[in-house]
Amino acid sequence: MSYFCDVKIHEKYIKRCIELAKNGLGTTYPNPLVGSVIIYENEIIGEGWHKKSGEGHAEVNAVNSVKDKSLLSKSTIYVSLEPCSHFGKTPPCCDLIITHNIPNVVIGTVDPNEKVAGRGIKKLIEAGKNVTVGVLEDECNELNRRFFTFHQKQRPYIILKWAETLDGFISPKEKIEQKPVWITNQYSRQLVHKWRSEEHAILVGTQTVIDDNPTLTVRDWTGNNPIRIVLDRKNRIPKESHIFNNEATTILISDENQIAENSNLIIETIDFDGNIAEEITAVWHKHNIQSVIIEGGRQLLQTFINAHLWDEARVFRGTISFENGTKAPVLNFKLAEKKAILDDELLIFRNND
Repeated sequence: MSYFCDVKIHEKYIKRCIELAKNGLGTTYPNPLVGSVIIYENEIIGEGWHKKSGEGHAEVNAVNSVKDKSLLSKSTIYVSLEPCSHFGKTPPCCDLIITHNIPNVVIGTVDPNEKVAGRGIKKLIEAGKNVTVGVLEDECNELNRRFFTFHQKQRPYIILKWAETLDGFISPKEKIEQKPVWITNQYSRQLVHKWRSEEHAILVGTQTVIDDNPTLTVRDWTGNNPIRIVLDRKNRIPKESHIFNNEATTILISDENQIAENSNLIIETIDFDGNIAEEITAVWHKHNIQSVIIEGGRQLLQTFINAHLWDEARVFRGTISFENGTKAPVLNFKLAEKKAILDDELLIFRNND
């Protein structure tokens, strides 16, 4: 078999690993998304993905799905991310591969976690396995951009999100009849709930909670609620606000020491007179939060834009105009992607700096 054919075959099965891994988006935090496929004579005999932290990793689920375990000693295992080599909540996947005497291992990309970071590859090679690394590497890195950002930059993957009118406003001058005032259609709003189910946490500011009393949960989609993070410098948010209910954990960031009134509430203090974006980011890292959607008001969004602490911006543009009110944040970046959601436009920007 030629090298060219080998590459194409490897890419085919790593692509399948990526497809499997995406099933775990929103449920594996703080672990990465990983998919695995086991091949015998160019046929898939087993596959799996990591579903939840503390449960079996992708390689474990793939091996367990193989009906005839005797075939493993003549097979190739594909995995989108380097197999772990350390004991965590589960045993090392490298040991599993070695125990079952799987001779060939094809890996999409190296794990950036300092507990792994090439050690899994080294262990497999030392055990005499034929190891191939770097198949569809860019695609595998993109799959785990949240996990990679957390370990390489010591902060979560930060997504900015807002909706603006045709004339560039995110809210009207006055909210008299309706709270909140919707700019987008119901399908765009449902998509936002899907995003919430996929990310680790969501951040809003004080005024957003006071004005709209949001729940910040997944209501129009099926999935996990994100951790709710709320800024409340001077303890202005009413205690009966929805963000204090028991539907999800809430981290309240203030500059005043407070006592948490229930087990779902965590109080953190920061210096609001310092670099607020960096202070907030440090709180996220402390709680091992890997991704955050910022759905705050203009000031909060602009703070992170000006601090260059963002990775992706998702901007909805509706079909209505306000003529006056609160202007949308200023984001002078090249548009990466544009999608239509009925009459709404979804504009996506990426910070590649």
